Amino acid sequence: MRYAQGGGLTPAEQDKREALRLEAVKRFESGAGTAQIAAELRVTDRSVRRWRAAWRRGGAAALASAGPMSVEKLTSRQWQRLERELQRGPLAHGFDDEDQGWTLKRVKLLIGRLFHIGYTVQGVWRLLRRHGWSCQVPLRRSLERSEEVVEVWKAEVWPRVKPPPHTWVPTSVSRTRPGSR
Repeated sequence: MRYAQGGGLTPAEQDKREALRLEAVKRFESGAGTAQIAAELRVTDRSVRRWRAAWRRGGAAALASAGPMSVEKLTSRQWQRLERELQRGPLAHGFDDEDQGWTLKRVKLLIGRLFHIGYTVQGVWRLLRRHGWSCQVPLRRSLERSEEVVEVWKAEVWPRVKPPPHTWVPTSVSRTRPGSR
């Protein structure tokens, strides 16, 4: 999981990332170039340049992990219990509707009920992503889907519903034009 995906890093991933930076330190000391280090460690040149600048300022200690940005509110035992409860399904916890799926709001409520710990919806999303959970995506298309009907809809209905494209015509605000007086 990458940082940009919003999941953050687990402690094991943080350790792996720190080991990568410390490996870069060995290569800095041996005089290897930025592009070579980036290629060998499979990271960007920019990361290697940042690491090298930090290494020059503070040595290898500057590249040691600073730990998690925030301490997770759930302990590992609580997370294991939450995971078991999530696997039981929402119906087992009183969420009865036709979808029977977990939503972030439902998971937030479940955490509050089980552990009396408050999370935001975004915090629940990050928590689940950090532990390898993802949003549900259907494995296959619905049985009722008819490709022929979809094609007819695209060809006949959509052009009527879709607004016409806006054409751009240069205009003038000049007072010399007869129509502008």
